[in-house]
Amino acid sequence: MKRRCSTPPWWPRVLGSLAAACLVGTCQLAAWPQSTAKVLRVGVVDGAEPCSFRQEGVWKGLAVDLWSRVATEEKLPYLLEEWANLQSLLNATRRNQVDVAVGCINLSPDRLATTAFSLPFQEDGLAVLAMPSRLDLGKAFLRSLLGPSLLLLLGGFLLAIGVLSWLTWKVESHDASPETSELGRMRSFARIFQILATGPGSNTIVRTTRGHLLVLLAYLVRIVSASLLVGFLTIHVVEETRERSKGGLKGLQDLRGLRVAVRPGTISAAVLDELNQGSDGPKVQAVPMAKVKLAIALLQQGAADAVLADELQLSYVLAHHTSLKRLPSLVLRGLRPESQGFAYAPQLPSPMALRIDLAISRLKRSGEVTLLREEALRAPNQQPVQ
Repeated sequence: MKRRCSTPPWWPRVLGSLAAACLVGTCQLAAWPQSTAKVLRVGVVDGAEPCSFRQEGVWKGLAVDLWSRVATEEKLPYLLEEWANLQSLLNATRRNQVDVAVGCINLSPDRLATTAFSLPFQEDGLAVLAMPSRLDLGKAFLRSLLGPSLLLLLGGFLLAIGVLSWLTWKVESHDASPETSELGRMRSFARIFQILATGPGSNTIVRTTRGHLLVLLAYLVRIVSASLLVGFLTIHVVEETRERSKGGLKGLQDLRGLRVAVRPGTISAAVLDELNQGSDGPKVQAVPMAKVKLAIALLQQGAADAVLADELQLSYVLAHHTSLKRLPSLVLRGLRPESQGFAYAPQLPSPMALRIDLAISRLKRSGEVTLLREEALRAPNQQPVQ
């Protein structure tokens, strides 16, 4: 396990107490010149973008940055230690091998029963990322377009125009006109229907005041119907197409029988285990995913049918791959929302835990947590909003 060691020039008074730790392995340190302060062992996990990850030897991410601000405010010296996955980090925290576990850690009921947590700094739910098929998308659009709602809308328009055409026929006495005798009753009525439905030529079929009122009513019917049709196409059909193009995924239970990529030791992995235990049907095949940023590659290569992870993490992945021509989409969102925070070791002193909680509360109230979240989700080429 490799770690990077950074030793600020003002460290000499604390360096002696940490010499043994640095002799065992290199490490990333952060502290303040207080020789009497306890050096906290802070555990982190790599590959959990945008919460915690290591880039060019430097730890970054929403949770890491938040912890850095908390430690700066409270003058808490600490030593960052990397762990293989979240489950091993939480186990080490329960055994007092780590004082604080830093990450976007879900405060699930099972974890709350065995682990002490900080004040939550955000809430997030699970999401499913999948690569939609273009053929499925086209079929879904056609099914939505030819659905009963659109047929009812078109039928209502034609019926209204038909009634107005019949009234115009009667009011203008077209049944007794020479033109009707020449064209025939059906062709003459069809001509009136076409003119009222489309608009041009209305001055040729009416002469009376009541006839002009009927033409005006037909115009209003066309305007209202056109507005309803545009709204239907832009809202109903698009939304229904999006729902139908999810490959039949309406909930977590629909993941059964699929290959689903998850990071080991996470809530997502526990959800898949729960799905497999609660059904006698097809099982979910869990595909281990070392880092969240590998999600798109696994889908494009066909190594997984879907990816299950925190919505924040998958949103981050999509934001950092906008240059790709064909991207997967979040077909399910906001599943099982839970609060997220840091985990505390049982032997962490209560006064220190309270200081950390108060710092988190102040940073939430000041808007710092919101800014960190927005920064984490910002695409690499996107400028911050001023």
